[in-house]
Amino acid sequence: MNEAVTTALDEAVPDRPVASFRGVGPSWNGANETVGVEFADGSRAFCKVAVDGDGTRIARERAVLRYLAAERLFPVPEVVAADPEAAVPYLVTEPAPGRELRGVWDGADDAVREGLLRRVGAALATLHAGRFDAHGEVVGLESVGPEDGAADGAASGATGEAAADDFPRLDVDPAPWPDVLRATIERTREIGTSERLADHYDAVFDCVESNRDRLSDAQPALLHGDVAPPNLFVVDVPEEPDPGSGQYRSDGIVPIDWELAHVGDPARDLVRAEDQLCNGFDSTGPERFSQALYAGYRDRAGGLPEGFDERRPIYEVVRMLGRSGFIDQWTSYLDEPMDSLVERADAELRARLDEV
Repeated sequence: MNEAVTTALDEAVPDRPVASFRGVGPSWNGANETVGVEFADGSRAFCKVAVDGDGTRIARERAVLRYLAAERLFPVPEVVAADPEAAVPYLVTEPAPGRELRGVWDGADDAVREGLLRRVGAALATLHAGRFDAHGEVVGLESVGPEDGAADGAASGATGEAAADDFPRLDVDPAPWPDVLRATIERTREIGTSERLADHYDAVFDCVESNRDRLSDAQPALLHGDVAPPNLFVVDVPEEPDPGSGQYRSDGIVPIDWELAHVGDPARDLVRAEDQLCNGFDSTGPERFSQALYAGYRDRAGGLPEGFDERRPIYEVVRMLGRSGFIDQWTSYLDEPMDSLVERADAELRARLDEV
């Protein structure tokens, strides 16, 4: 087991002897390591460490988990211990409720898969319903209840009922949305596993800069930032697909791994979710799947995010970095030579840029 994990656990839970570790599946984030932990008393937890020593992601995820728990938007995993300032920054959480989306998806027919995607869309709409004063980076909590200890910051968080003094409020470092979007692109570069297509980052930055006016008016909301199958759990799995009545439980989908969360344009989160849940390397999935995702969002939110159609092409360009920055991972996943994937990625990026 990685020494960083054992060091973090010795500090986080010194009175809980570890019986065993288990892997949590492949990760394309080279800056973190996450493992499942079983303690000697039979209880379980998950431990994430920042192997690069940067605790900002740990601080962000801890803050968002506590905020969401107070808001009761999702039954998120409870934070057992966390220290972004430790020599090895760490976050230890209880297991997420339910089953991994991937496990439910595999072996299900298309009707059940559509029902799952509708529920994901509704969950995203629930998350995006809380409006913020400004776009920005989540850096901690502004205020917390008595059970959570001292405050973690002093900036403005969500507006409305969630901003009451006895609820945690996210501490957001405000910035114009195009600048926040650029920062998320920089983070993609930091955690990326390949520089083979480093020039793609410059092309995406240029696209964002040339479209600042189209991006700047987006309504700020809390975004998950990585709505991928491994980061979604499902509770109350229906035996039959939802008939489309629009009655969805927001706690039917449990998102985990909030380290890339930020306050930005909901359209960006939705475009990314469609891409990660429905599409391939340079191909789109069945239209009925993407339609189900959007239908669930519309049913909960009353429509798609304002300006969605106008800004969608920009976010589809940004999404190419999920291929370009991890091209070596895609090579293993698709069992295809690197040069072939590089050629395909270049062609796809050019095609998307032509649509902006």
